[in-house]
Amino acid sequence: MKPLLAGLLVGLTAWAGPGTAPEAVQRGLRWLVSTQGRDGGWGQDGGETSFVRTGERLEHTGNDVANTAVAVLALLHAGHSPERGQYAAHSRRGLEFILKSIEQSPAAGLAVTDAHDTQIQRKLGPYIDTFLSSMLLSELETRVQDPKLAARVRVSLKKCVSKIEQNQQQDGSWNSSGGWAPVIGTSMASRSLSKAKERGVAVDDKVMARVDKYTRENLESKSASPVALYQGAQALEQMTRNEVGRKKNAAEIRQMTAQLSDAQYVRGFGSMGGEEFFSYLNISESMKRAGGKPWNDWNEKIKSQLVQLQNQDGTWAGHHCITGRVSVTGAAILTLMVDQQL
Repeated sequence: MKPLLAGLLVGLTAWAGPGTAPEAVQRGLRWLVSTQGRDGGWGQDGGETSFVRTGERLEHTGNDVANTAVAVLALLHAGHSPERGQYAAHSRRGLEFILKSIEQSPAAGLAVTDAHDTQIQRKLGPYIDTFLSSMLLSELETRVQDPKLAARVRVSLKKCVSKIEQNQQQDGSWNSSGGWAPVIGTSMASRSLSKAKERGVAVDDKVMARVDKYTRENLESKSASPVALYQGAQALEQMTRNEVGRKKNAAEIRQMTAQLSDAQYVRGFGSMGGEEFFSYLNISESMKRAGGKPWNDWNEKIKSQLVQLQNQDGTWAGHHCITGRVSVTGAAILTLMVDQQL
């Protein structure tokens, strides 16, 4: 058995074994909705601390915006919007939790929440809540029909975009105030602005140019991230967003794509943490845009691996850094669903 899988499958001998990717998605979704908090949110390991991981010391016991945003994104990509789908009510309650926090946040500053020192913040940066919320709201722009809800989504999205634009670092990133893998936070910030621009929200071209410059210089230096996987995945996603970018960055894209055949590179930190799951999501979305045999090979490989890594309860959990089941399960579902995105 490959070392990557061996430690993660310990204790699952009583389980009949993994199924298919669609089955894995449905099992993950059922777990997510079963643990949603009464306030509509999700936290590090579920929505209600009274029944999750009893006997273990969670690093943060409240529900937070970032984990909720990942959970609602997973529901959305699986066909459960706030207005449609089997889990529409869960998606709507999660969205309400996020909107309430954004609406109550001050216009100044990058934060959209009063929650501090959550696990996902300490790993991806203190403002990951803002970046993930902006990504979600950008995708909801075309999927919400109720006029009042659509207006709230639009206003909150514009507020997030403004916060992100005004608080970009001088180097073009959003790698502020620490975090184990802040380059992933910068990736989410950049992606959210790109998505918002596609939806017709005004985004400063200078901001996008600065982050493009940062990404290229960061890739060339190979020194800004402690793990090359996170850095390469961020760059690959950003450089493949449109046909112009794919042509302009063809040489770099070929180089980064070639690295995916290196098992050591793909393992990232050496075991499956939440950062690896988010990096695989970036890679899958990038490879799908490029298409062809490399995409088919990668998609088959990563989907097979994720199905094997699913826990008996339907979750995925990181084994270092981001260990909470909510964000990791959400990222796994999003990756499994990449080839079905419209």
